[in-house]
Amino acid sequence: MAVSGGADSLALAATLGWALGEGLIDGPVGAVIVDHGLQLGSAEAAAEAAAACREVGLDPVIVERVEVEGHGEAAARTARYEALEAARERVGADFLLTAHTADDQAEQVLLGLARGSGTRSLAGIPARRARVLRPFLELRRSDTEAVCKAHGLSFWVDPTNASPEFLRNRVRHELLPALREVLGEGIDDALVRTARLAAQDAELLDRLAEELVEDAARASEPTVLGEAGDRVAGRAPLVWDLDRLLIRDAPAALRSRALRQAAMAVGGRAPNAERTAALERLVAGVGSAGPVQLNGRVSVTRERLGDGRAVVRFRGLA
Repeated sequence: MAVSGGADSLALAATLGWALGEGLIDGPVGAVIVDHGLQLGSAEAAAEAAAACREVGLDPVIVERVEVEGHGEAAARTARYEALEAARERVGADFLLTAHTADDQAEQVLLGLARGSGTRSLAGIPARRARVLRPFLELRRSDTEAVCKAHGLSFWVDPTNASPEFLRNRVRHELLPALREVLGEGIDDALVRTARLAAQDAELLDRLAEELVEDAARASEPTVLGEAGDRVAGRAPLVWDLDRLLIRDAPAALRSRALRQAAMAVGGRAPNAERTAALERLVAGVGSAGPVQLNGRVSVTRERLGDGRAVVRFRGLA
């Protein structure tokens, strides 16, 4: 599991240690503490967190020091998860657990609203993504502090959590208190419930979009084109043709998802709102036949095949 030394992660460590002692889960359960080295005393805080994890019975306990490239919360998060995943693979753990709480979830929903995002973003932090599990998403931060108190654990308070430099901190310390004053103390629970409902909707829509892509695909898998002249740095291009009319006539919620899924299937990254809108225009037959360029070296064009079929062609690099 990932441990920062804060109340949330130490409470999860204590809970897992208790469950191990009671024979409720099979071991071993270990901990990884990532020291970003961004604050004075971070090494000492990491060492104290490691000692607390050993005290509650976790083993192995690993401290990883990372170098953060760039600035801001996103850069630190990227470095942290890379280190956590590397440690998970190194020790052969099945899953990585993090201690995100309902408070984190409420903040994430508000950040999604600020971006003008759809249901997937409003679903907030997923309870599970690949091998990452988040068992505390229904607990409040006050609950985790109570767990630490019950186990006699002193937790570290990251000084950057109070800095207005980071948007999430301003949401936590300025926006949410204002919302509680205007809308009532139940607003946190309402935001968490919104995330849960949005996640259910998003899962269904994603599954229906996958079915739409399968129906629209000319083949069950993207075709790898192996011509030497098409290769770039040893990577062969992937081409996937989707029936343009079938995609065009699909409900908007499924159409946009299908287009994003196809872009990722040929090696690209999920298009942002502006690029997705460009794909929508291409499918509708508005403007030029492309190409629409997407992140991840993917281009998309509108084509007419020899058999007369109208397709949207996604071309990426494997």
